[in-house]
Amino acid sequence: MTTRAARAWPVARFHELRRAGFPTGVVLAVGLAVPPLSGLARRYEVVEALQFSVYAMVVPALVVLAAPWGWSAPERGRARALADRLATARERHREPLRSALFLGLFIGVAILWRTPGAVDAIERHPSLLSAEAVSLLVVGAAFWLELVESGQLRPRSGPPLRGVLAAVAMWAVWTVSYLSGFSSTSWYAGFRHVIGHGLSAAADQQFSTGVLWLVAAVFFMPVVFWNLLAWLRSEESIDNGLERSAIGPKPTA
Repeated sequence: MTTRAARAWPVARFHELRRAGFPTGVVLAVGLAVPPLSGLARRYEVVEALQFSVYAMVVPALVVLAAPWGWSAPERGRARALADRLATARERHREPLRSALFLGLFIGVAILWRTPGAVDAIERHPSLLSAEAVSLLVVGAAFWLELVESGQLRPRSGPPLRGVLAAVAMWAVWTVSYLSGFSSTSWYAGFRHVIGHGLSAAADQQFSTGVLWLVAAVFFMPVVFWNLLAWLRSEESIDNGLERSAIGPKPTA
């Protein structure tokens, strides 16, 4: 009994941590949309990059991993029923092309909101932040449903493709961050820096690149390695099974 309890504790602890991701994501999403962080995001590129990263990668990942639609509380019965119907529909359409389409949608929306025109427009018109947040959260959550299990919702593709999807998404974010970070001039003219006050333009630009790179690595790289290990284990199991079949059953005395 003690051994069973010792084995069950890490599993229970893991599920508790997953559930904690939902309120954590809500707090992050709201906190970055209100002062003082919302005002800092209009002044500094690094805070704006953090804001983008949270809406595009952090909150979608936390919500999908927490899977609030799978909780058993009675008041969430309608959400569970909707998730069950969605799970059934996803089981009927497990074509890898659909997963690739969600990857393309995620990359397209992410790049759109990192363009100079979009970032500068949000700096001039803060009300556009709601459009950015909603589009990134919805598309990001839809994409993460293709990468990890979320309650009764299962990814359409197997481990090899899930690893590739996560790697391509990570590289896309890295590419945009590198292009903006190593440009000789700032992409975003809306951020005005005063010499001797706060971050310099060069430091702000480099720090924003670091934020995008780090967040993408922290959230996508574990998915890449986890699915790579799962694929290698499945291949090893298949090889062992074929080897046992070729040898045949052991002779009995």
